[in-house]
Amino acid sequence: MSQANTYREFQLQGIAASSGVIQGRAWVHKHNQLEIPERSLDAFEVAHEIERFEQAIVSTREEIMRIRDRVAESLSEAEAAIFDAHLMVLEDCALIEEVTDAVRQQLKNIEYCYHSVAQRYIAFFQSMEDEYLRERVTDIRDVSRRLLHNLMGSQQHLLTPHEGDDWILVAEDLSPSDTVGLNRGALLGFLTDSGGKTSHAVIMARSLGLPAIVGLHDATTQIRTGDPLLVDGSEGRVLVHPNPESLANYGQVAEDRLRLEARFRTSLSKASQTRDGLEVDTMLNIEGSHDLENFSESGAGGVGLYRTESLFIQKNAYPDEATQYNEYAAVVRAAAGQPVTMRSLDMGGDKLLSKDTETADRSFMGFRAIRLCLEQPELFKIQLRAILRASALGPVKLMYPLISGIDELRAANRCLAEAKAELTERGEAFDLHMKVGVMIEVPSAALIVDLIADEVDFFSIGTNDLIQYLMAVDRLNDQVSHLYDPTHPAVIRTLKSVIDAATHHGKPVSVCGEMAGESIFTPLLVGLGANGISLAGSLMPEVKYVLRALQVREAHKLVDRILQCGDSQTAMKLLQDFRTDLLAGS
Repeated sequence: MSQANTYREFQLQGIAASSGVIQGRAWVHKHNQLEIPERSLDAFEVAHEIERFEQAIVSTREEIMRIRDRVAESLSEAEAAIFDAHLMVLEDCALIEEVTDAVRQQLKNIEYCYHSVAQRYIAFFQSMEDEYLRERVTDIRDVSRRLLHNLMGSQQHLLTPHEGDDWILVAEDLSPSDTVGLNRGALLGFLTDSGGKTSHAVIMARSLGLPAIVGLHDATTQIRTGDPLLVDGSEGRVLVHPNPESLANYGQVAEDRLRLEARFRTSLSKASQTRDGLEVDTMLNIEGSHDLENFSESGAGGVGLYRTESLFIQKNAYPDEATQYNEYAAVVRAAAGQPVTMRSLDMGGDKLLSKDTETADRSFMGFRAIRLCLEQPELFKIQLRAILRASALGPVKLMYPLISGIDELRAANRCLAEAKAELTERGEAFDLHMKVGVMIEVPSAALIVDLIADEVDFFSIGTNDLIQYLMAVDRLNDQVSHLYDPTHPAVIRTLKSVIDAATHHGKPVSVCGEMAGESIFTPLLVGLGANGISLAGSLMPEVKYVLRALQVREAHKLVDRILQCGDSQTAMKLLQDFRTDLLAGS
């Protein structure tokens, strides 16, 4: 009797991270926990311990650079740039100073002090609500583990499975270094207990073409090495000991999905318009210039949301004007004449620099985004000057986040006027007529779009925060995240109100956030009258394909029906049925 028939099939559900359906055997890996020695020092030993630390940093840097070079050669510079973050963690001055101070003050060996400080950093990032920042824990763990191995003269356990080519790695987590070390010829994909869609390991998996599921919580305890697995990376579903019926069904599912994805990709080189000719901008959400490496093949008409705070987070500091300008200029040049919408700094709340952690208000509705910028106008103007200078190189738009009323908008524009005057005095070139807009993320702003419209050039609806605030739900809190509901009647009506008001005043309005990246909502957003949608590049083929299959009059009819729904379940069913019929008829 085969192993698949010896055990009962059971299912695990996680977060779909990298698409694809695969069948293989589990190879379960748990990181060996280092035993960190603790030893008291005499005062004369301190200098030697710090010298050992400096040597370990040099050795670790060399290792990371070797990995980086290998990735750049085998994949691309964009993927290799992940390891720049590792180098910044390794050489973080604040962390190094804390470690050396601990050695001097506690008179403990360097391994013990470094491990203690690194664990404190890890605990801090794990406590953050922001998914992107929380997942930087993997970078810190990877670097600290590598440096400790160098300090202790031990070798890291390599992720090398047994002979064969049908293994699916099951791990507690995977660092980018782990992922680079994977033998592509021996692995079909991977599953992890922790992690999210934005983790570096997931980025690497997509580049390598490996299906992946993350956030499974206890996969390493429920799955044993050798267990047969069926993995659906598109749905986040794992079948352990799949029965023959499941294998047969998924064989067909895999074939169907491959054909569908091939159909979606045909849309990328075509016009961004509905079947009856309505043009709708399809734009990219990006973190920096590295996201535009393959811009000409992305099918996008520009950048709809550039999250400029990514540079601040990478540097763990407020970069000077030259540093910001160089990065913004690189983005504009990479966009090759297409428009780039730069969101001004959205820090604070759950996005903090280490220097601000002790005094910062971490709440979503606290001291963050435009509020923080207006309280620190000189820092704000440094960014505004850098953005303005980049506008001389190509079409740039500026967008303010978390605007709640006219007063904040006017205060931000006063800072912008001052920045322009300072550049003029310096003789610096910039676009005198750079367009300025606001993000509608706060209910108070959604209610006064008619008043705001007179003082802006465009609007962008940030659906993630808008839904969160409308529903009074923290979407990252597991206890209430199920209440985060894009199809709630209040959400649909608010979207309609904002788009109607903007359209009435002749101002274009785009949508970014999770709704813009899910093709099931594309007919709804078009039917509501959105002029553009901004999304991650990996989601572009499907969304653009659905857009091109649409007829505007049918989208309007769909919206009319959804607006009459009294509950979100009925609205979602209408959207699902509409998308199914649309794909069937295209």
